Amino acid sequence: MTDIKPREEKPLILIVDDNEEILDFISDDLEDKYMVLKAFDGQEALDILLKEPVQLVVSDIMMPVMDGYDLCKTIKSNFDYSHVPVILLTAKNTLQSKIEGLELGADAYIEKPFSPEYLKVQIANLLANRNKIREYFASSPLVHIKTMAYSKADESFLEKLNDNINKNLSNITLDVEHLASFMNMSRPTLYRKIKAISNLTPNELINIARLKKAAELLLEGSYKIYEISDMVGYSSQTHFGRNFSKQFGMSPSEYATKKS
Repeated sequence: MTDIKPREEKPLILIVDDNEEILDFISDDLEDKYMVLKAFDGQEALDILLKEPVQLVVSDIMMPVMDGYDLCKTIKSNFDYSHVPVILLTAKNTLQSKIEGLELGADAYIEKPFSPEYLKVQIANLLANRNKIREYFASSPLVHIKTMAYSKADESFLEKLNDNINKNLSNITLDVEHLASFMNMSRPTLYRKIKAISNLTPNELINIARLKKAAELLLEGSYKIYEISDMVGYSSQTHFGRNFSKQFGMSPSEYATKKS
């Protein structure tokens, strides 16, 4: 009997352009690797972003209703989708137009006419870099959560989230319900935002925060491992040690020795 592996879900990309031919051209070129949604202007794009878990936006600049600059500015300043990378496409090749787009938070800027292969490489690189940073955060004991922020809105959210987790680490029952209350957010909204930024569930993020705090305390050398285990919210030293080893590739005692 052959094992059937679940198909990995393709990243969801939103293409925004008031020219239907360009929309279809870009969409057809991307559909082998990505799921693609289309919008004809910035406002339609924002409506889609509120409903769909879009992972990257490719937008023209010159559009009716809401242009690409305003769309980019709104995306990067709005809590619900400030984590979404934006690639701006433009027929303007002036330095000032590039500066304006980048100042608004655009992650990349591509001039028309452009090579489809170049656009695909830009998309792949942006998504891959996000994944590398997420993995680096999760696997490195002393890397701060803010390394995953790509906008001021995200940075503010992650700082507040980190503070609330760290204030309550000794609480063994700390979970997404508690965090949602501390953050004054609904549970689904908090879950979606954490997942979108970190690719972790809130409970996974809480566990990593416990282990990172433990790593800090191990470096201080002022506490026994069983004391640290208790301080960061583990009821069992064995469970703590197993989780620490799984996350960081070494036991708490090995880490303390290696870093001393």
